[in-house]
Amino acid sequence: MKHVLFDYGNVICLPQSEADAARLAQGIPGFEERYWELRLDFDRGTLDDAAYWSAVYGRPVAGAELDQVIALDVASWSRPNEETLAIVDELAAGGVPMALLSNAPVSIADGVDLLPFMAPIRPRFFSGRMGLVKPDQEIYLRVADGMGVAPGDIVFVDDRLENIEGAERAGMTGVHFRDAATLRDDLKLAL
Repeated sequence: MKHVLFDYGNVICLPQSEADAARLAQGIPGFEERYWELRLDFDRGTLDDAAYWSAVYGRPVAGAELDQVIALDVASWSRPNEETLAIVDELAAGGVPMALLSNAPVSIADGVDLLPFMAPIRPRFFSGRMGLVKPDQEIYLRVADGMGVAPGDIVFVDDRLENIEGAERAGMTGVHFRDAATLRDDLKLAL
């Protein structure tokens, strides 16, 4: 039986809203560029929360302020894509095993693990806990091993083509997420 391995950001959850990004930016010029510039290092776990946010804000961030920024960041990635979740529910009802692989730092992973809408998707693999990021082929091989299935038995769904290509190099079937309606059709072909 095929397993579906979902990405999280922009697939299971909606993209960050402009309002959420503005709350995080706190009016700092160039915030968005700095937010993404070091994000893969943060996602990989080579930067901890304090180091990442201090670099983004250009000054030390610690204590209660750091806690607040982390909470805002987690909240910004916690809005579910209801159309995708309808597909998750359909897969769960059909007995299709599912898992999650997300490039996300530990603080986001901890927040995502608490979201009720994530209940049907287990196990969950987060780059910050693994020390690897997509599209590194090794992360997909480790996930397949963690799922206890061969890469060829996994259909990987992601919104980024480079991540799909990495999964395919590891032997998985890749499905490029564009929207839920297309995903439903693509999964019918892949499963």
